[in-house]
Amino acid sequence: MKNTTLRQITVFLTTARHLHFTRAAQELGMTQPSVSMQIRQLEENLGIALFEQIGKRTFLTEAGKELYRYGCMIDQQLTEAETVLGRLKGGQGGKLRLAIGASAKYFVPRLLAAFTLNHPDVVIDLHITGRGGLLDQLGSNERDMVVMGSPPGDEDMVAHPFLEDPLVVIAPPGHALANKRKLSPECLKPERFLMREPGSDTRGVTDGFFQKYGFEPHTTMVINSNEAIKQSVQAGIGLAIVPTQSITLEHEVGRLVVLDIDTQALQHAWYLVHLRDKRFSAVAEAFKGFVLDNARHCLETCTLRRLPRDIECLIRQQAHACPIPADAEVLPKPVRGGVCRA
Repeated sequence: MKNTTLRQITVFLTTARHLHFTRAAQELGMTQPSVSMQIRQLEENLGIALFEQIGKRTFLTEAGKELYRYGCMIDQQLTEAETVLGRLKGGQGGKLRLAIGASAKYFVPRLLAAFTLNHPDVVIDLHITGRGGLLDQLGSNERDMVVMGSPPGDEDMVAHPFLEDPLVVIAPPGHALANKRKLSPECLKPERFLMREPGSDTRGVTDGFFQKYGFEPHTTMVINSNEAIKQSVQAGIGLAIVPTQSITLEHEVGRLVVLDIDTQALQHAWYLVHLRDKRFSAVAEAFKGFVLDNARHCLETCTLRRLPRDIECLIRQQAHACPIPADAEVLPKPVRGGVCRA
């Protein structure tokens, strides 16, 4: 190990996390051949293979798994050293390592924008992933903290609720239920639904909602993307249940409507989660305090109307340009939507 460099360890950890040389190169700002060369030199120094290729997929060898475990500890020690030195210097800069759930991407960038107004020298390392990825990165201490909807019941982790974001039932503007008031959840029984994938926070709350009212939804499509779900609802494929924050733009411009249904069973909140014994850098500590104290006010005041008109138009265009992914699971025999006449 004496000839191993910190650069090689960094490249190895990034490649091991992605299990994909090209994606690792993109994150590191390197070329794919440069990443491969660093890994090859590391393997030659250690005298053992760290990766193996099976078909088109890359896997860690047993040696690779062991080095990844020790590499994470090395990275953590260096991060803690950087934290202590940063506090001694009293600077406002540094790196904030944050991971968020997919649905949190609709509001976390606005929080980060507001935070960086007073911390312009901060470098933000933001990673968007599913629930499993959030827990893995949190458990391995790869991130300072994560934003997620359903925190784990792990005693080694601390979860701080900071934002209520109830789920709502959405429909296209021309739907038969769109203009009705005080609808009963039973009115949804004949409708087709677009569902998030099992294991997601949204799916967990949605399943609980249908269980409470004693019926199974007619599921016509399962998609792992809120953007694709919104586009599918606009196209008239079915209804969906999504977080309020994820449809702010579409609701404002009239592309989607929120059905007037009692959604007490769809309550949902966002949490800031971190390891209990985490030693925060000055910037991470500042971000945590900012979110817990100001998130709601920030999101109520930071709207599209405050953006320059050209940027606002671009955002609106992009919000309606997401196609249904090719790997969406389409289920057979969709049920025709009905009308509640109660």
